[in-house]
Amino acid sequence: MAKKAKGNRIQVILECTEHKESGQPGTSRYITTKNRKNTTQRMELKKYNPILKRMTVHKEIK
Repeated sequence: MAKKAKGNRIQVILECTEHKESGQPGTSRYITTKNRKNTTQRMELKKYNPILKRMTVHKEIK
């Protein structure tokens, strides 16, 4: 899960939303960092999903 950090920058996990809904086996996840003060909401980024072989929306999971 997300790593506990001293400062404002924390690690978050991004998971593909389209892959989850498709019902195919496996998951597409990325680990990135965000500034907790500047970005209080959950992140949403377009990232490449190697299983679906296209760019998809990845949302932050807890």
